[in-house]
Amino acid sequence: MYNYFRAGSVKPEGWLLEQLKIQKDGLSGNLDKIWPDIRDSAWIGGDKEGWERVPYWLDGFIPLAYLLGDKDMICRADKYIKSIIERQKSDGWICPCPDNARNEYDVWAYFLIGKVLAVYVDFTDDASVLNSLYRSMKCLYNEIKNEGIKLFNWGKFRWFECMIPLQFLYDRYKEEWIRELGKAVREQGVNFFDYIDDWRKPLNCWTYETHIVNLCMMFKYEAVSAKLFGEKYENKAEALWQELDKYNGTAFGGFTGDECLAGVANNRGTELCSVVELMYSCELLYAITRNPVWADRLEKLAFNALPATISDDMWTHQYVQMVNQIACIRFPGKSYFGTNNSEAHIFGLEPHFGCCTANHNQGWPKLAMFSFLKSENGIHIAALLPSTLKTEVNGVPVEVRIETEYPFRHSAKITVESKEKVKFPLTVRIPSWVKSLRINGADHKPDDCCEIERIWSGKYSFTFDFTDIPHFQSRPHNLKTAQYGPIIFSLPVLTEYKKYEYLKDGVERKFPYCDYELIPKSDWRYGFIDEDLIPCYNAGDSIPFSSQKPRITLKAYMKKVEWDFEEGYNTVAARKPLSDNSACEAEQIELYPYGCAKLRMTEMPIVK
Repeated sequence: MYNYFRAGSVKPEGWLLEQLKIQKDGLSGNLDKIWPDIRDSAWIGGDKEGWERVPYWLDGFIPLAYLLGDKDMICRADKYIKSIIERQKSDGWICPCPDNARNEYDVWAYFLIGKVLAVYVDFTDDASVLNSLYRSMKCLYNEIKNEGIKLFNWGKFRWFECMIPLQFLYDRYKEEWIRELGKAVREQGVNFFDYIDDWRKPLNCWTYETHIVNLCMMFKYEAVSAKLFGEKYENKAEALWQELDKYNGTAFGGFTGDECLAGVANNRGTELCSVVELMYSCELLYAITRNPVWADRLEKLAFNALPATISDDMWTHQYVQMVNQIACIRFPGKSYFGTNNSEAHIFGLEPHFGCCTANHNQGWPKLAMFSFLKSENGIHIAALLPSTLKTEVNGVPVEVRIETEYPFRHSAKITVESKEKVKFPLTVRIPSWVKSLRINGADHKPDDCCEIERIWSGKYSFTFDFTDIPHFQSRPHNLKTAQYGPIIFSLPVLTEYKKYEYLKDGVERKFPYCDYELIPKSDWRYGFIDEDLIPCYNAGDSIPFSSQKPRITLKAYMKKVEWDFEEGYNTVAARKPLSDNSACEAEQIELYPYGCAKLRMTEMPIVK
């Protein structure tokens, strides 16, 4: 089992720092100024939403503020946390609802605010907030023990989220009531294996059992429970993953869900909340189980699905993204999505529903915190992200720095510096896609993990160089997806942005947080000729996943094919072409990373 380093020990650098600064200057860093559900929330004494939205936002805003060391953001985070705990009831109840309505309050938000308080304490060591968390969970323990409240709806399907703040408390207090509360919550929660049949033939109807965010949170349930209760881990997450992937998997490593499971169609939606929650599940699963498959899955999501569904400036986002997404235009009639409305795929402040508006900002900050993990007696690099760790090993100050452009380049320089002699192992996770590995110019077998144990003194640097061959991944309907390293590539569709500024339900949409429809201005009907894919390394611009100047592209030879729209729609590509044959001339086309191409074709045929 790996553990996280003390919050604040890891500092982002390079492109990751650039991405976090864009997030700070975008919607995440300004949501409390412009959005009533945060600005005027019942959590801080206002009259707006008092359930999941403020905790969702703080869950990403707090680490973002402290990772950047931004004094204004830290002050605003402090203000919210202090306002929340000032309103805590004398018995410890912390959520904003009348005392006589506690049994009607879905305690999913109670679990979520517990996670937020734990994150805050991890960064600040604030004793008053730790005490508030302790009292809130003790109150929940008493309420459940005395049957004052029971889990229902979201709380019943997200019961395992409570294990995260409970683990935080148990590590500090070792009091048995903490585990008792965890077991009581688990007993009232659902067993997801009971619903596998519902995943195999998903229906266009809304259910908790097939809700995509519930399922992406679900994967960590056994790991976080086993850790808290000291139980044997049986890897149930993998069995659940295989079922979901077989019947609802996507090219970018997630699952369809608009909002509920939608099969393997490349033109159905995937909710943004599911992307960031699945990333968090993979992070915890890798840390707890050490199984590298979870880190590989995390990288594929982070470097493809996350940037794809958020605008370059991070002021707008989609509720759902599509793998083959040729337009983001409101449907004039019936929505194409299962249970989402006709605007769920446009970019805006809160298209369809506001949960993703608040929740999407946890993605990049939590990924940054994941780069370094603590092993039993050393330091583990879980992800080659540009960042620096400052910590102590056996009482000796140690600094480890990763200099890299990964995933846009396949190399990294790692520097370890200590002013005194200290012996410990430094381990580096090697992604599964790596075909060959060179360390300081010497060939090494690309195992799951590379270990370097030595007596460190002064400054020592070594370079990692990885190789991969651009290749195709097979998808349903005999289609293919181009992949190189952890990035999948798409045919970019030239895009016109149509801006909408308006007032809806008292919430203003105005630039830069207005709504946009994305209108296609180039042909999208193409297929590959062969697997001759040529990487091109570009300078890019100040936006890591730029939709205008990607830092890496693939050149591919392609031909136009006959491809119709989905029946009844003129802005949705059919799931497969009418024919794989083409008499058109071959063209060399530059494929963009999936996360850079806001309009795109990703799954395409091999032309006969």
